[in-house]
Amino acid sequence: MSADEKVRSSVDAARDPAQAVLPTVNPEALKSAPEPPSFHPSVYIATWITLSSSTIVFNKYILDTANFHFPIFLTTWHLIFATIMTQILARFTTILDSRKKVPMTGRVYLRAIVPIGLFFSLSLICGNQAYLHLSVAFIQMLKATTPVAVLIATWSLGVAPVNLKTLGNVSFIVIGVVIASMGEIRFVRIGFLFQVAGIVFEAVRLVMVQRLLSGADFKMDPLVSLYYYAPACAVINGIVLLFTELPSLTMVDIDRVGLFTLLANASVAFLLNVSVVFLIGKTSSLVLTLSGVLKDILLVFASMFLFKDPVTLLQAFGYSIALGGLIYYKLGGEKLKEYLSQGSMKWQEFGHTRPVLRKLMVFAAVVMSMFMILGSLGPRYAPDSTDKVYSGIGKLIGEKAV
Repeated sequence: MSADEKVRSSVDAARDPAQAVLPTVNPEALKSAPEPPSFHPSVYIATWITLSSSTIVFNKYILDTANFHFPIFLTTWHLIFATIMTQILARFTTILDSRKKVPMTGRVYLRAIVPIGLFFSLSLICGNQAYLHLSVAFIQMLKATTPVAVLIATWSLGVAPVNLKTLGNVSFIVIGVVIASMGEIRFVRIGFLFQVAGIVFEAVRLVMVQRLLSGADFKMDPLVSLYYYAPACAVINGIVLLFTELPSLTMVDIDRVGLFTLLANASVAFLLNVSVVFLIGKTSSLVLTLSGVLKDILLVFASMFLFKDPVTLLQAFGYSIALGGLIYYKLGGEKLKEYLSQGSMKWQEFGHTRPVLRKLMVFAAVVMSMFMILGSLGPRYAPDSTDKVYSGIGKLIGEKAV
């Protein structure tokens, strides 16, 4: 394997850190070949996108909308819940039996798991801190730079030599995110710095995983990885919590959010980890990558609907460049041409077999594009009218929910 391929494999392991609830070591270790799925692959994709988006929106709601400004506590609670659930699954089910193949000793745990867990905790803390200051849409745009951060970390830590061709391939991601940042209306410097720090810590963690646990014996699926990381991260976060948020945290703050809400939030975050196991196991890591791109786009729209986050045309343009660069870097030029050719043939075949449904899909895409344009211009040129529209949509959804 060439040095460029090694770097690409480490970047492919990088998932949306927000999603930052999943300390994946090696997604490919789940299965050498996908098993025949019991459900259609779209079920696994839709489940993962729903849980991943719900986790991010849920966290944003608790930390910002519900005024529960204790991101370290929330992260620690997630890790404690994950520790309890993985211990239960390990003792009463067979889903974590692959952990028995991992030669984990006390020395290995202290030398590898704890240091990696430290950076994982830091990425989670910084990522949740960013939700206090930035919109979900802007955070998702910044997260597109995670592969670039991983690439630079591999070079800085000596895992792979510098490759200028690879640097040129990822430059479009950086350019796109810079353009998107210039178009952000509600730019908050401290939130931006927290998100950048979270991305850097996550990149270092992924490179440390590659460097310290690169042997075949230490390859773990995401859930087994969480089984080992969650306790260490919970302790580290607990120590940080003890000296930061805990002195000012009261039961009044917890009651304001609700114990049931916190339990539901942790449950959704944990189910996200479980869904990744099934998604990769029943499909492939490539499907996970492409599903992540689709999820990020949907989250931008959800952010505009649910939290009234403005997205300018300049941001949409920049983010489009970043996503295009991300897909090109993940797949490569030849693979991208191959998939585009296959997709074009499938689309034509779909038009012949289901012409009405294809027209509806095109119409929906046009409507979403127009909404994106109007949503981009509205907050800047007609803020009062935009607020009325958002309020009307919110009331309409609320009435139907009742």
